[in-house]
This record gives sequence, C-alpha cells and structure tokens, in this order.
Amino acid sequence: MAQSEVKAWEGDYYGERAIWLRAGGYEAALLPETGGNLIALRDTVRGYHYLHEPYEAELEAFKANAIIHGIPVLFPPNRFDAGTFTLNGRTYQFPVNEQARGNHLHGFLYDIPWNVTSFGTVADSSYVEIEQKVDEEHAVYRYFPHRFTFRIRYSLSAAGLQQAVEVVNDGTDEMPCMVAFHTAVNAPFDPNSSPDDYKLTLSIGKRWEMSERMLPTGKHQPLSSEEELLATTGINPFFEPMDNHYTAVTAGANDRHRMTLTDTKQGLRLVYEADPAYKQWMIWNNNATPGFFCPEPQNNLVNAPNVDLPAEQSGLVMLEPGAVWKADSRIYCEQV
Repeated sequence: MAQSEVKAWEGDYYGERAIWLRAGGYEAALLPETGGNLIALRDTVRGYHYLHEPYEAELEAFKANAIIHGIPVLFPPNRFDAGTFTLNGRTYQFPVNEQARGNHLHGFLYDIPWNVTSFGTVADSSYVEIEQKVDEEHAVYRYFPHRFTFRIRYSLSAAGLQQAVEVVNDGTDEMPCMVAFHTAVNAPFDPNSSPDDYKLTLSIGKRWEMSERMLPTGKHQPLSSEEELLATTGINPFFEPMDNHYTAVTAGANDRHRMTLTDTKQGLRLVYEADPAYKQWMIWNNNATPGFFCPEPQNNLVNAPNVDLPAEQSGLVMLEPGAVWKADSRIYCEQV
C-alpha cells in the first residue's frame, strides 16, 4: 500500500456502512449509523491498530453498548445524579441508565445514526464531515429541549487524525454545551509488543474526589505517587484500576492537553493532543485489564450543573443563541 495514497470512499466495516479515509500512511473508518463513531485508526505502513476496534464477532455487542470502541461522542458526558439538573429555571430529566448508582450515563449521541454531509480529499488529506441537527422532531429533543447542530470533521494526513468539533445553538435561549469523547486506545497497539512495554503520561493537574456513586464532591484529593508518575515521566496504563477524574493542564510546545502512550520496545509514541477547551480528563482502564484504556477529554466536570462550583472550575459552558463552541484534537504516532 503506497504511503502517499490519498483516498476517501464509502464501503463497509464487517457489513456495516462505513466511510473510509486513507492518507499519509494512516487509514481510518467511521460508522455513520452507530454514533458517527470513528471506529478505526490504523498505521498502513507498520500494520498497527491504534484504536480499540470491534472485530466481526464483537460487532453485535458493540452496537448494543457502543462505548468502549473507537471514539464515541458523549453529549452530555458521563454521569448525572438521578439523571436530572436545573439550569435557568428549566429542569432536565434524562433516563437513569446506570441503575446500580442511580445516574444517567453518557448522553444521547453515541449510538444513534449521524448524517454524513460530505467526504472527499483535499491536497494530501482525506476527510469526512458528519452532523446531528436537533430540533423539535429529533428524538433527543424530548430530553434536551434545545435546537442545535453538532458537527464533527475528521481529516487524515501525514500529521495523523485531526478532529474538529462544532456545536451551534440554533435556538432562542441559552443551552448547556457539555462535550466529551470516550476515546478507546489499544495498549499494545503493536502486536509484537506486550502491555508491559507501554508507558502512559496524561497532562493531569488535580484529582477530583468522587463519591461512592462516582459523582464529584467538588473537592480535590492528593495525587498518589503513581499518579505523579502518570503526570510526569510515565507509568504503565494498567498499574491499578482507574475510573478517575482530573483537571487537565497544558503540556508540550503547543500548549495542548496531552496523552502520550510510548511503546518502549519499538521506540514509538502515540500522542493524543486535546484542545484546551477540554478542561477535564476522565481515564478508565477496564479494571486494569490489559488491552485498551480510555483517556477521555471532557469540557466540563462530571455532573457539573449539580456541583456547587463556579463555571471557571466546573467547565460548564452556556451557549447563547447563535453562539458556537469549537474544539480540535489530533492523534498521531512519532518516533521517541
């Protein structure tokens, strides 16, 4: 396969409709019918699979619970106490779909069909654009009664996978804009390496204290010695079970929020650069089970509308009518 090949096409992924992209030695696939999920990011030169993909035997389980593969869209993200909150005098009531803890979990956009508005190539990159246009006729409106448009553009080039997000308030009143991605990263991504060959860093600041129902108390707790390594020189991503919530800090020369996953055997590093608009990180590693983990950029604190903190700390964004919230992120592999 030629590294310079640039292509975008409609095809299938184990029988599911997919938009495929190829450019710069990378290949990606997006599933419009299942949450607009960018389900695969592969290195066509080395044969690596960077994202946790559902293979053919797992496809039905994936469609039933489309959260731990690819890059699921969380809107609104993570947990809400009893599925409810009140803003500007309006009470929102979401389904309680995490019964054991009495919470709503993960929002409404990760498992429904998205509209493909465009795909193609531009110079040395390929791209696909998808959107949700929510109005009174949309199924989401009954829970989130606002008119808005959520757009995502994925582009692929030698610089890796670029994700550009845009949320537009099409209505006449303020709306909360709460966005995250449950990105699922393979460790190992090289089949010739083992999980023990991998070292993770994440640009975390403070750890949020969580209740037994996994809701923030509004307080912080000290980082452990292992978490200090996570924030600095790195540690194995499966050093202990993690379902942790942190403030995000900028890292690197371009002042982005940043995850690095280094394969010490191969001397390669997968980098996930998230827009500073994502002010929080969640990280989940499937009870420390080697294979994959989820570094999740999130613009607001979990359960933000119900936490007694100013917006500067909770990250709660209120979009005025006609206003636009934007963020862009990138995933790429480099030599160490």
